[in-house]
Amino acid sequence: MASAREIQDRIKSINDTKKITSAMYLISSSKLKRARKALADTEPYFYTLQSTIAKILKNTDSEQTRQRYFEESLTKPVDQRRRAYIVVTADKGLAGAYNHNVIKIAEQQVTNNPNSKLYVVGQVGMHYFEHKNIKSDHNFHYTIQNPTLNRARNIAETLLDAYLKKKVDEVYIIYTKMINSMSSEAEMLQLLPLVKEDFSEEKLHKKDDRKIEFEFFPSPNAVFENIVPNWISGLIYGALVESYCSEQNSRMMAMQASTDSANEMLRDLNIKFNRVRQAAITQEITEVISGAKAQKNKKN
Repeated sequence: MASAREIQDRIKSINDTKKITSAMYLISSSKLKRARKALADTEPYFYTLQSTIAKILKNTDSEQTRQRYFEESLTKPVDQRRRAYIVVTADKGLAGAYNHNVIKIAEQQVTNNPNSKLYVVGQVGMHYFEHKNIKSDHNFHYTIQNPTLNRARNIAETLLDAYLKKKVDEVYIIYTKMINSMSSEAEMLQLLPLVKEDFSEEKLHKKDDRKIEFEFFPSPNAVFENIVPNWISGLIYGALVESYCSEQNSRMMAMQASTDSANEMLRDLNIKFNRVRQAAITQEITEVISGAKAQKNKKN
């Protein structure tokens, strides 16, 4: 059995670790609230963009809007299409399986699609793919912490440039979607080409049978050229914020589990310490009594 001094050292070490995990829990909780507010503040703008695209598709000639941004423009067979994957990871660990789940999907996609290109966001993903000798076509070196709309636009511009120059045929983003306060799930979302079903009335939960005449200047395609990049930026920004929220939520759960484990270990160690101390006191009393008896016998 360990000595009382050794047990005290372990108790001190666990208490120090517990302070760190408790502090990280509080920090992640604060970051999560700020990220949720930022997403809520920008959602109405991007919902309006989606609704505008839906109106243009509904009220203009289908052939006129069937252009390079929509899936109808793809002529290559599915197995020959070049895909680009934006992989969103964290800058650090200590967040449970958050990073592992995203990287697992990305690795499967790269394995199944040899012509794919990787665009990595986050230090964990960069280091992982470097370690695995998997080439990344572009690494966004700014931190994933506190995602901003400007960073989302930079990512969107890079991917749109590759798509419009026919370097890639499809663009996906692999990120972590926050389902609720207790769970999140890694998923893959198609960014380009656009899917017309995503702008249907059923998708938007709006039903309008009116046929409204719109006039677009200089043309519907020109309007699309301005709206679509903003829409793609909005999707990427939403994915970045969702991932950031999921990261903080996963870290909160991991730190809470660590704190609970620390409390359990402290309870066990306190019981062991009390037993060792009690055994030491009992030993001292026994030695005193034995010494007293020896002195008494000597006098007799």
